Amino acid sequence: MSLIEVIQSGNYELIDVREPMELEMDGNIDGAKNIPLGEVEDRKEEILSIEKPVILFCRSGNRSGKALEYLTGQGLNDGYNGGGWAELKAVLEANQGTF
Repeated sequence: MSLIEVIQSGNYELIDVREPMELEMDGNIDGAKNIPLGEVEDRKEEILSIEKPVILFCRSGNRSGKALEYLTGQGLNDGYNGGGWAELKAVLEANQGTF
């Protein structure tokens, strides 16, 4: 499945790997769980236990790519790099009415 197909299905978990300070300064996506990149390794069991597709995102897509690479190596099968939060938010809003 592509990222767009997952978003259109409406069945996914959003994880924001930015630092809490960035969320306060830049904004966030409603419903997203904040797990900063530096905590991903310590919280991997929490992430791996999610039973639906996981979409990771950050400011530009760089940190979420690193997090996805790590988590995939730990056994995450259904993970996606949502890229930068502003672009992902626009995609989510554009696809809201599709499910």
